[in-house]
Amino acid sequence: MDQRIIGRKEKISLPKLGLSLVWAKVDTGAYTSSLHAEEIREEVVAGKKVLKFQILMPAHNKFTGKTLVFEKYREKKVKNSFGQAEIRYLIETELSLAGEKFIAEFTLSDRSTMKNSILLGRKILRGRFLVDVSKTNLGKPYRSKK
Repeated sequence: MDQRIIGRKEKISLPKLGLSLVWAKVDTGAYTSSLHAEEIREEVVAGKKVLKFQILMPAHNKFTGKTLVFEKYREKKVKNSFGQAEIRYLIETELSLAGEKFIAEFTLSDRSTMKNSILLGRKILRGRFLVDVSKTNLGKPYRSKK
């Protein structure tokens, strides 16, 4: 399988979350990908437990304006940037990066003090992408050569 070369920051789309061409930091030091979320809560709707949250995009200065609801989610133990273990909610959603679309896992965390709202970890990158840390936005949509 050919691996596309991407840079240290890339524009991605998360269509199910209403995000199109937003910046994400590629972090080969992180295993799991992370998405900034606020007002994260579990609620019971029609007898079913759901996860509700809002995402703050793109530079932590405005809400997308809607509360997202996920029926399929789980909790995952992760090490934060300080090396401390914590439990986070994990969702799966469609990711579009460098002309490829696939289902990716994201943990939800408060990244309001971080420069980047979205972090792409090794799990998403493995087998799909190589990272050139000297560049940004290399992953423009793929066009096959005929």
